[in-house]
Amino acid sequence: MQFDVMRFPSYAFDPSTGVATFDYVLDGPSPLSFTETITLPVPPDAREVPPALHRVLDLLHVVAGVSYFKVGAPRRIVAPKPVPPAAAEFFTAVYTKGMAEYAYRNQLPHVLEAVVEVPGGAVLADKQDNSGGRPLSAVGGGKDSIVTLEILRAAGLDPVPFSVNPNPVIKNVNAASGLDALAARRQLDPRLFELNKAGALNGHIPVTAINSLIAIATAVWHGLGPVVMSNERSASDPNLIWNGHEVNHQWSKGVAAEGLLRAAVTAHAGLTEPYFSLLRSLSELHIAQLYARHDRYDDVVTSCNKAFKLHDPTARWCGDCPKCRFVFLAMAPAMDRARLTRIFGKDLFADPAQIPGFLELLGIDAHKPFECVGEVEESLVALSMLDDDAPVLVALREAVPASAWAAASRDDVLTPGGPTFVPAAYAKVLTDAL
Repeated sequence: MQFDVMRFPSYAFDPSTGVATFDYVLDGPSPLSFTETITLPVPPDAREVPPALHRVLDLLHVVAGVSYFKVGAPRRIVAPKPVPPAAAEFFTAVYTKGMAEYAYRNQLPHVLEAVVEVPGGAVLADKQDNSGGRPLSAVGGGKDSIVTLEILRAAGLDPVPFSVNPNPVIKNVNAASGLDALAARRQLDPRLFELNKAGALNGHIPVTAINSLIAIATAVWHGLGPVVMSNERSASDPNLIWNGHEVNHQWSKGVAAEGLLRAAVTAHAGLTEPYFSLLRSLSELHIAQLYARHDRYDDVVTSCNKAFKLHDPTARWCGDCPKCRFVFLAMAPAMDRARLTRIFGKDLFADPAQIPGFLELLGIDAHKPFECVGEVEESLVALSMLDDDAPVLVALREAVPASAWAAASRDDVLTPGGPTFVPAAYAKVLTDAL
C-alpha cells in the first residue's frame, strides 16, 4: 500500500462519558481512514474540564497515531494544530526514534529521517502548578510498578494506581495493593486488525508514550499531581545500531523520551510537574531486590508480555521468553529458590532448554533481545551473585568468557546513578526507601 502523507483531521471529547475520538487519514491513491477511541475515567464530582486537558489531548492525538502510521509509513506526517517547538520535537522523536525497531524489522530507513510538520502560530499555555497533588502511579502488573507504589505509600503520599486497559493481572495487583485505582480504555480502530491479517506492515510502537499521555490527561481531569512511572535506568540502553541510528525496543521508556515528553507537556499544557520515573536511577537488578520486600504480590505479579497480549494472553508467566528469563535471573539473588519457583510456577534454572535464551541475556551469541529486559551487565552481575549448581547456572558460568566477568561490576549495577527528572521531594522519598 502506497501513501503520501499522514493527516490528523480532528478529535472530539465528550466530558459526560470521558470518551475521546481521534481521526486519522493515510492519504494517497487509495486513502485509508481510522478512528481511535480513548475513554478516560470521569471524575465523580463532574468537575469542569480544564483547558490543560484539551491541550494534553492535542498531544495524544498525534502520538497515538503511530498505530496507524505503521500500516504504510508515509514519508510526510502533518500535525493538525500549532504546538510549541518542544512539542514538535517530541512528535518527531516519537515517529522516528520510537519507530526505529519497526523501521529496522521492515527495512524502512526513511522512517528514521522523518520530520513531523507542524503549523506555525503556537501559543504557550498558562502555567499550572500541579506538583503538590496526589501522585497518579502507573501500574503495569510487574515488579517495578509495585515497588514504586509501595515507596509512595510508605512515604504517606497516598498514590492513586492507574492503568490503561487493565487485564486480570493488573486488576489483581490493584486488589492486592488495597488502593482505589483509576483506569482508562484505549480501543484501536478494528480496521487495523483486518489490515494486519491481510498483510499490512506491522511492528513495535512506542506504546509507553501513548499510555503516559493518557495518564497525564486523567491526572489533569481528576485534579491530581504528577504521573509517576517506574522506568528504570536500563530502559535507555539500545539493542543495536542500524544505519547510524540507535534502535531501542524500550525507547519510550528511556530517559531521553521522558525528557521530551515532559518538555512537550509543560510547553503546550502548562503543567509544572507532569511526569517522571521514580526508579530512573536504579538498575533492574536493584529494583528486583526492592521487590523482594513485598511478598503480598507474589501470587499476582507478572512481567511477562504474553500475559498482556490482546489476543490469547497467557495466565501470568509463560516461562519461556526473554522477559520471564530476565526477571527470574534478576529476582534470584534476592529470594530463596522456593519462593521464586512459586512466583513463576516453575524453576527456570532446572530446565536446560532455557540455556540459549539466558545466553542472549548475557550478551553471548546474539544482541540483547527486543524485549523490556535489563542490560547485559545486570544479567552477568546477577549470575555472579548465584553460587548453587542448578544445571542452567553451571552451563552459563562455563559459557561466559573471563573478559565478560571482568567488565561486570556489582557496585556499578547496584549503585543509583545516571540522569533523572525526579523532583527533589520525591528524590528524598526514594533515598529513604533505599
